[in-house]
Amino acid sequence: MSLIRGTSLTGYPSLVAELGGDPDALLHRAAIRASDVGRFDSFVTYLALIHAVESAAAVTGTSDFGRRLAQRQGIEIFGPVGVAARTTGTVAEALTIFEHYLAAYSPAVSARIVPLPATDFAFFEFKVLIPHPPAHPQVIELSLGIALRVLRFMLGPAYAPIAVHLPHEPLTSRDDYLRYFSCTPRFGEPRAGFTVQTGDLNRPLARDQLAHRAMLDYLDTVIDRRESGTVTPVRELVRQLLPTGSASLPVIAQQFRLHPKTLQRRLAAEGTTFAALVDDVRREMAQHYLRGTDMTLSHLARELGYAEQSVFTRACRRWFGTSPTLVRNRQRSTGALGGEPAFRPRS
Repeated sequence: MSLIRGTSLTGYPSLVAELGGDPDALLHRAAIRASDVGRFDSFVTYLALIHAVESAAAVTGTSDFGRRLAQRQGIEIFGPVGVAARTTGTVAEALTIFEHYLAAYSPAVSARIVPLPATDFAFFEFKVLIPHPPAHPQVIELSLGIALRVLRFMLGPAYAPIAVHLPHEPLTSRDDYLRYFSCTPRFGEPRAGFTVQTGDLNRPLARDQLAHRAMLDYLDTVIDRRESGTVTPVRELVRQLLPTGSASLPVIAQQFRLHPKTLQRRLAAEGTTFAALVDDVRREMAQHYLRGTDMTLSHLARELGYAEQSVFTRACRRWFGTSPTLVRNRQRSTGALGGEPAFRPRS
């Protein structure tokens, strides 16, 4: 299981609503917080993305849901990766940026250009990297639709590949695919992607060396931080995933392309364990919400990733020596709205 940025669902709520569906209900069933949709600083699991998109197509009876959603997204969903790509010198260099840095958007997918031997063509391949995913034809079409929009952003709105390759059978008529992709559709293929002309890849882009260098420096810093310091980025990811119930060791390890045992060893080298880190993040979040919000205790328990409020109550007694209600009352009565907490965690 792996993760993808919240921008992967940009436009989802409005599209579902326009098609007569309930986006909040569909997101809830997929264990996705509505507030994470469209945000680059939030993550959802890739399996949750598959569930949300495929179920929306089924519930609304929209066979081309993935293609429709792609029309509401573009290069901006990739954040700094997209900026680095569009400010480089050629289309080929931009696609190389995506190949090298797409993991900053999602380590669950990859994109690469493969020259086709003895031809003037190349294959742009999109691949889902998580093992044994459920059927996800809508997500494949969403991804290829976005890839086409990125290519047209760089090559002009009239750009058309030679062919689009889909690993599934057609979801709508062949003519629908011809109109949408402006090229020959090939179904039941072993790989998803596009056949493109090599010459198109050499077309120049409006290079912005300053912005390009700034984005690469940022992306390299993120990669360096993940390699040299583990606790801080893991804490950030745990904080984001706790409300979804997905803050498990395997999910977090996959985000960093590590085996769970390797992640445990790195955390141990920095003086902690995964379980201790999750517990500390929960304590910190609980203190923040109890001090500064009127969130109900049942809602707060869900925000912390607990299946039952009683488990949260027991954790509070362990952390602060008393119940969550008393923690909230005492913190407010002593005016502990910032700085030093009214309760300190037990050792």
